[in-house]
Amino acid sequence: MEETAPSERGASGAASGHAGPTRYSVMTVREMPSDERPRERLERYGAGALQTAELLAIILRTGVQGENVIDVSQRLLRDFGGLAGLMAADLPDLCHAHGLGLAKATQLKAALEIASRLAALGPEQRPRITGPADVAKLLMIEMAYLAQEQLRVLCLDTKNHVVAQQTVYQGTVNSSAVRVAEVFRPAISRTCPSVIVAHNHPSGDPTPSPEDARTTEQLRKAGELLDIELLDHIVIGRHQFVSLKERGLGF
Repeated sequence: MEETAPSERGASGAASGHAGPTRYSVMTVREMPSDERPRERLERYGAGALQTAELLAIILRTGVQGENVIDVSQRLLRDFGGLAGLMAADLPDLCHAHGLGLAKATQLKAALEIASRLAALGPEQRPRITGPADVAKLLMIEMAYLAQEQLRVLCLDTKNHVVAQQTVYQGTVNSSAVRVAEVFRPAISRTCPSVIVAHNHPSGDPTPSPEDARTTEQLRKAGELLDIELLDHIVIGRHQFVSLKERGLGF
């Protein structure tokens, strides 16, 4: 992703007037460990796990002399006042921002406009969950071939439209490791009355384990205390899925 040569930020930052170094500033993205590079992190954990600056870095692709692409992204967010400021900025203003230019500015504007149009969708245009097959249709393409287990939560409104989807855990999904607060946090912040959780089995076999059932029961009971209903827990395999609710496991 990163094409700039390694450079110390101290001298270049002083010359350009930009803020001091960040944790990424002493190396190019290519020099970063693979598990810290934005593209690899998105592939491994999903887009929801990335910080805003990392997502912008994937769109912008390259940095400038003295700043890697993540530094550039962080500076743009700071200088324009976050995503809302970037959205409000005119194309000429973006073109004149250090590190952009016309090509990158138009790419950024296009991505922000897509996000804006998605946010403007009415509830009737959002995916609606009527059963486990709808969950599988929504998630299977992304989750079926993940190398590690990943737990996602779908936050639903009162008519079961998907308000948000978020990856909340990466690794072995079991009742001792999964933090209930993290699972329900996206629904609490959006005041959603119900959630569906889903995780994948890297083996490709979606048969629920006894630990899957225990995790489901733990989440269901926690949801009752929070007044957020756990509607289902779906296990994603390769071209197959299983609903724990349909099997009466943890419900």
